[in-house]
Amino acid sequence: MFVDSHCHLDFPELRDELPRVLDAMRENAVTHALCIGVEMDAWPGVHALALAHPNLYASVGVHPDYADLDEPTVDSLVAHARLPKVVAIGETGLDYFRLTGDLAWQRERFRTHIRAAREAGKPLVIHTRAAADDTIAIMQEERAGEAGGVMHCFTESWDVAQRALDLGFHISFSGIVTFRNAADLKDVAKRVPLDRMLIETDSPYLAPVPHRGKRNQPAWVRHVAEEIAALRAIPVEAIARATSDNFFRLFGIEQHAH
Repeated sequence: MFVDSHCHLDFPELRDELPRVLDAMRENAVTHALCIGVEMDAWPGVHALALAHPNLYASVGVHPDYADLDEPTVDSLVAHARLPKVVAIGETGLDYFRLTGDLAWQRERFRTHIRAAREAGKPLVIHTRAAADDTIAIMQEERAGEAGGVMHCFTESWDVAQRALDLGFHISFSGIVTFRNAADLKDVAKRVPLDRMLIETDSPYLAPVPHRGKRNQPAWVRHVAEEIAALRAIPVEAIARATSDNFFRLFGIEQHAH
């Protein structure tokens, strides 16, 4: 039994093939998936997916890559987080890779999401790219550990992983861990405690080996689990069980609700 802790089933690449995507999940023992919000105008579609399918859930937030939007407020995020089947705040965080210039707005948006998560009592889904030091610093300053959450699609060093773990966060691995050139990330995957690990696809992106370069889907999260199991020389069932249990516990989901 596997769980995809981060995917974008509302994106056009997957939305139009949802029945096939859900069938493939069942065929590959992927029992649940968390559909991630990235901007508020499209969010009703994310929430509708969660409401329509008993094994899908939603988060609410605005991705750090999306500039020049009406900024979400703490109050609006908290109100959305209290709706049925909304289990997390995010995707939020910092991304200095794609955007340059004065990114103070990005840091302020991140603080807003952390404050909303603490007020709503919901965990955070955090994206960080080329911004690890500022991400961790803001998490510390805003007491993100009080909300908890996950560092999604983790690609940073073991040092950054340790700092996030020290704040009480989980570390989630995507298909990147299956890539041949991801030696440093493979080392992190060997070292993260099993009770703090999640797996994800980030569908429709980052398809794992042996599907690299294709459009990703939640069914393929099993390849992430298989890679981590091989790295740690333990049965894939152990990774499946640990990451699924962690998912249900972190996001407050009844394990048999599917």
